[in-house]
Amino acid sequence: MAQRLLHGVIDAKILEADLSIMSGGLLRPAKKTMMKRKVFSWIKKLSFCNFQQLENALGLSPTAGKLYATVDIDKARVGRTRMLDPAHSPQWQESFHIYCAHDASHVIFTVKADNPVGATLLGRAYLPTGDVVNGQPVERWLPVCDEKRQPLPGGDKIHVQLRFTDVAADWGGRWAAGVGPSYPGVPRTFFPQRRGCRVRLYQDAHVADGFAPRVRLAGGAVYEARRCWEDVFDAISNARRMVYIAGWSVNTGVALVRDPRRSEQTLGELLKRKAREGVRVLMLVWDDRTSVGLGPFKRDGLMATHDEDTAAYFRGTGVRCVLCPRNPDQGRSLVQEAETATMFTHHQKTVVVDGGVGNAGEEDPRLVSFLGGIDLCDGRYDTQDHPLFRTLGTTHRNDFHQPNFPGASVKKGGPREPWHDIHCRVEGPAAWDVLENFEQRWRKQGDGDNFLVALNKEAWAAREAVADPEESWNVQVFRSIDGGAAAGFPEGDPDAAAARGLVSGKDHVIERSIQDAYIHAIRRARDFIYIENQYFLGSSYAWRRDDGVGVDGINALHVIPKELSLKIISKIEAGERFAVYVVVPMWPEGVPESGSVQAILDWQRRTMEMMYRDVALAIKARGLQADPRDYLTFFCLGNKEAVTPGEYMPPERPEPDTDYLRAQQARRFMIYVHAKMMIVDDEYIVVGSANINQRSMDGGRDSEIAMGAYQPAHLATQNRPARGDVHGFRVALWQEHLGRDAAAEAAQDVLYPSSLACVRRMNRVAQRHWDMFADDAFRGDLPGHLMAYPVGVSHGGEIVETTARFPDTKAKVLGAKSDILPAILTT
Repeated sequence: MAQRLLHGVIDAKILEADLSIMSGGLLRPAKKTMMKRKVFSWIKKLSFCNFQQLENALGLSPTAGKLYATVDIDKARVGRTRMLDPAHSPQWQESFHIYCAHDASHVIFTVKADNPVGATLLGRAYLPTGDVVNGQPVERWLPVCDEKRQPLPGGDKIHVQLRFTDVAADWGGRWAAGVGPSYPGVPRTFFPQRRGCRVRLYQDAHVADGFAPRVRLAGGAVYEARRCWEDVFDAISNARRMVYIAGWSVNTGVALVRDPRRSEQTLGELLKRKAREGVRVLMLVWDDRTSVGLGPFKRDGLMATHDEDTAAYFRGTGVRCVLCPRNPDQGRSLVQEAETATMFTHHQKTVVVDGGVGNAGEEDPRLVSFLGGIDLCDGRYDTQDHPLFRTLGTTHRNDFHQPNFPGASVKKGGPREPWHDIHCRVEGPAAWDVLENFEQRWRKQGDGDNFLVALNKEAWAAREAVADPEESWNVQVFRSIDGGAAAGFPEGDPDAAAARGLVSGKDHVIERSIQDAYIHAIRRARDFIYIENQYFLGSSYAWRRDDGVGVDGINALHVIPKELSLKIISKIEAGERFAVYVVVPMWPEGVPESGSVQAILDWQRRTMEMMYRDVALAIKARGLQADPRDYLTFFCLGNKEAVTPGEYMPPERPEPDTDYLRAQQARRFMIYVHAKMMIVDDEYIVVGSANINQRSMDGGRDSEIAMGAYQPAHLATQNRPARGDVHGFRVALWQEHLGRDAAAEAAQDVLYPSSLACVRRMNRVAQRHWDMFADDAFRGDLPGHLMAYPVGVSHGGEIVETTARFPDTKAKVLGAKSDILPAILTT
């Protein structure tokens, strides 16, 4: 059957089913899979097996497992009901609000029975997309079919309702309408949009004295870059009631302030001091299950988060530090429980403190919250210079971070791994939502209500709203999280869950509003989108199917990459300019030749190619003579340093014939992009901990938090472009990446990012920087950090190899599929 593009929103409801009941109240499975038959046949030969128990566990016999139903757009899973006890007529009555960006022939409703290992397929029902694409509501009893799409002999059927709304007709999404002064925020989310907030945006953990962005804002103001870790230090120091910290990693030995004019105090010392002063200090730190004190990883664990060291440091003090495993919620299979506990993390990075004491000496009722990509741990402190060697004897003497080279240490010398990241500070009503997130997590995995400071939230929040419209921000907090990590989700009430954007999956509740926020922002975009992210992969359902991998089993199903390419296509078809800029690291952190890094690069390449092929087809259909990179372009960041007099001289050297030694001799290395940010039209910004991959966007994998924000007084009009702090922040970032001279030359172009002149200038500068970076003969300082990502793009949108391996490594630029690592780990 012909495929139709479903780009918009599907509002679906699975009401009930009429299923065949065998004797004893059991349900007959529609399929005994080949794998299960082989396993059963092999084990059956063992005389001690109980055949009936084995058949039941593997789903080969009539089943009494709990029933659930799923919604798929062709083979992409987009919805799932809770589980019900087996019955002839299960009554789910469950609604779904589905953001779709899929070419598909059917919407498929599948009925399954849960098993201890996996699930048993009872049958599938098929609704052709041609029946729904016109936008008319559909309500049907659909026949449930077997694997050959033949109706089951018992006449099984499922009762569904569905209505598709095209993206151009979705009033809530307001396609290409921008934000607008009356924008109500992303609908169907746990936290609503809050008005009257303050926001401060940070590029990197620290701002160097010599970095002064030259950005003019509305009303003659000049953008001011602020220092993140100094602000965090001051906020904690001023707290009088509470300091709540949630982190993927928290290192007690890190110094937030590294200014010789100020006293240097470690984070651990600061927190213990606050606890001695009577401040309630609570910490939720991810419990890396590999840090068990045994084997080669010892206390650091695979991810070197130092979680056991952090817990030990605070033991017996007034600081209450809880190590939180990424526990699964109830209702998952044994395999899913093992996956969640061992593969996924608590990835949120938040600090929430009270405002301390005001200027008049009275208690300040304000809350101050920080969130974003920067963990309070080693390796994160950096400036816009992103040095490789020059600070090894000073600023980074005790903070050398280089996990890409086995055995790297400051004793063996640089390059260190420079760190680029983005964070934010939120005050006002939205700060209370960041607090509620912490309290929900503490109640679930901390110590219930114990130790949480009782606050009069309504009274305090009302006093915090900003009255001056010029300073006011509208802010909305988003999360990826489930009921296994946070208390307070509606249970047993699917309608209440759906109203707050929560998804009832089997017997657990999931929030994935970060993905919804990205989708809404992309759909509303008018002119351009700028993304910085540690990972960029997804929409695997749209990857090429003739490219050596079975994409149906990848399950990197979030729609963000496809939404971006569809946005560009719509603009090309309308004859309008639009540009998407994406900055990613050269490779994911780790040994670049390793299987996990190569697998992620492979997924990234497939994602990029899917998008470029979409764009190329639109260019061809329009009859344009254009390069796909005129609309979509990918960058990475890097640095190269000449030797300077008096530079730190390491007492040891790296092992011969290693990436480490080659990078040291070439005096170059990537700047690691750890940011998780998107800017739309210089009006709206998303900042958080979530990567653009399935782990972060799923809700049931890594836990995440983000915020979306804009200034209502500084939105674009017909006569005036947006010139508020979001614009200032974006231009400051580009000045950092381009370098002083290139930024000055591009000063006018960067004010209009959607223009072809701007895109081509950025591409030219980035290519020039890459050529200098890769040139072994060039031994000077790199004049800027922005570099073209080292792949080519054909006019047909195929990714082509321009350099086989990253400089100084044996690692393939295009990556390689792993036959060992499960896709769920690397997507």
